[in-house]
Amino acid sequence: MSNVDIRTFGCRLNAFESEVMRGHAEAADLKNTIIFNSCAVTKEAERQVRQAIRRAKRDNPEATIIVTGCAAQIRPETFAAMPEVTRVWGNREKMDPASYTPSTPPVHVTDIMQLRDVAPQFVTHFSEKSRAFLQIQQGCNHRCTFCIIPYGRGNSQSIPLGHLVDQVKRLHDQGYQEIVLTGVDLTSYGEDLPSRPTLGQTVQRLLKACPDVPRLRLSSLDPMEVLQDADLMDVLSHHDRVMPFVHLSVQSGSNLILKRMKRRHLRDDVFLLCTMLCSKRPDVVFGADIICGFPTETEADFRDTMGLIRDAFIPLVHAFSYSAHEQTPSSKMPQVDKATRKERTQRLMALSETLKQDLYQRNIGKTVTVLAESDDRGYSEAFLPITRAAGQEAWRSGGLYTVTLRLENNLLVGEAVHDIAA
Repeated sequence: MSNVDIRTFGCRLNAFESEVMRGHAEAADLKNTIIFNSCAVTKEAERQVRQAIRRAKRDNPEATIIVTGCAAQIRPETFAAMPEVTRVWGNREKMDPASYTPSTPPVHVTDIMQLRDVAPQFVTHFSEKSRAFLQIQQGCNHRCTFCIIPYGRGNSQSIPLGHLVDQVKRLHDQGYQEIVLTGVDLTSYGEDLPSRPTLGQTVQRLLKACPDVPRLRLSSLDPMEVLQDADLMDVLSHHDRVMPFVHLSVQSGSNLILKRMKRRHLRDDVFLLCTMLCSKRPDVVFGADIICGFPTETEADFRDTMGLIRDAFIPLVHAFSYSAHEQTPSSKMPQVDKATRKERTQRLMALSETLKQDLYQRNIGKTVTVLAESDDRGYSEAFLPITRAAGQEAWRSGGLYTVTLRLENNLLVGEAVHDIAA
């Protein structure tokens, strides 16, 4: 095996941080090491990490195994007790080059709530990725009743604009045509900075400072905070270099459940946001995170969620069954049985698939720009998966191609018009 093998679980922020870690590990010349960058968003996510650790040790009995990420930050003792694990690092420690030295203690996890700023990190190459991720924010000040992540990431901290401009320019110079801005609670960007810039203002300044970058994409957004940020609404509505895919942290379509989750939006806020953006940018496509079977959720509550997804036309849904963390308030609420959670998740996924096929039908005959991820696959501006038409010249990973779409076997196929990025 290679000297260091980093296995990433969870969010796009973890994907960015894994590349930072890769640079630190290579600089430290770690040998025969597997690093697990874990996720704690659900209990199932933690279980998958533990399972992967055991499998890795069976396959590589001589390997040094290091566990870090949110699950390690929240439950370091759990991973330290695993016989397969050599070292455990917190989220703060994994980003520190000093952690990669032999003198680091076996369990190196400090109080994430004491973190007062986020050190800017430069990454100029992302392994096996056609797009680059850029961390602009870390942590979360909100306390949704189901969410453990603030205890793994700490409070909200933002990276100043000057660093972001430098990093975007460096990434574009390395050949990346698309930059994804990511964070734990992206729309809270700037609240901790002296001038308190909003996310919308920051994106506007990035676009102006980096005119040669063709594609800027935003990761998951809070619906209410988008509605309250006029500049963000403007860039999402009118700037063609900001990609027309809006992924929303919705979680439920029931007002009662949203209140019990301590979310900041209600059902009508999501519908209003989708309606407003569609009226200004008809090609926009929406995605959403939805929790199925949240405690106390009734069949009527779930039907409200299904109705919102249908009425707002949100075809790209990340649906997952509620999974209780014992450290969260929702774990103390009356639980929905697991079979019902699973069944509702399956129903929502089926609806999402139906809406997705409707979306594909709407795109037949359209001309879009594809960012290639391999020689025959890529994604459009609206994050629709596109397959290269058979018999056409292979695409170059990371290249941009203009294609006309048709539908074959329920898949969007792109008939190449031309390569627009060498």
